[in-house]
Amino acid sequence: MRALVLFAHPLPESFGAALHRTVVETLAARGWEVDDCDLYAERFDPVLSAEERRGYHDTATNRLPVQAHVDRLLAAEALVLCFPTWNFGFPAILKGYFDRVFLPGLSFRLVDGKVRPNLTHIRRLAAVTTYGGTRLRAFLAGDPPRRQVCRTLAYVTQARRLRYLALYDMNRASGSARGAFLARVRAEMERF
Repeated sequence: MRALVLFAHPLPESFGAALHRTVVETLAARGWEVDDCDLYAERFDPVLSAEERRGYHDTATNRLPVQAHVDRLLAAEALVLCFPTWNFGFPAILKGYFDRVFLPGLSFRLVDGKVRPNLTHIRRLAAVTTYGGTRLRAFLAGDPPRRQVCRTLAYVTQARRLRYLALYDMNRASGSARGAFLARVRAEMERF
């Protein structure tokens, strides 16, 4: 299996980076081919330009500005997102990745004005994230990252296996709680 791991955290010493390393190392140890895409380290530009927006629906050319990322996504059989939840959303760099790379004709097709899935070669989908607030606070806010992964991304990929792994209340999580979550992520990636 070939996995594209999208990592979106600017600090290499963060707990998010430890989660990312756990994902990559566990999948690699299982014999997976891992395309490790650290959006910050690769200096991915999350800004959708005016020109890109004008050409957004032109499926013959809309991929050109991000072709290298398109190629990586097309080569993947699994997609794993590693990110912190900030302000009840994705970090801007990851949101920008979706805005620029999940294009018409690539991640979805428009058929009679309706969105149809187009990343169906991605059979497995996972997200590994942390929240500063409690699960209740995220629930009351609508938990946008969970909805985005478990509904939108699950729909455009039609993934047969889906995992959403979240450590809530990170701001008060003890060392043992963080260790237990790392162990959970490792175990889930071993079964993924």
